Amino acid sequence: MIRHIVMWKLKENAVGASRSENVQKLKERLEECRDIVPGMLKLEVGVAATDLESTYDLVLVCDFVDRAAMSAYLSHPAHEALKSFTAPLRESRQCVDYEF
Repeated sequence: MIRHIVMWKLKENAVGASRSENVQKLKERLEECRDIVPGMLKLEVGVAATDLESTYDLVLVCDFVDRAAMSAYLSHPAHEALKSFTAPLRESRQCVDYEF
């Protein structure tokens, strides 16, 4: 199995909205990608707690049965649209994929 983890730090203001507004918009868009490809076992989106120190605002954790399933997700039109949506919002992004 493959775990795909992505974290985003969003800009304070972008596309006419505040960081907190964009965090919620991005969370909703990410959750729309749940089960878009066969072999996706899990899609979880977490928003950083406001009362805890955190360097990133939002995290995505996806599990896939294999690399082919993850590749199908990464090239899916919904994922491609998500990348375009996220680009103007993000200050930084980190990603790690690993087998488990």
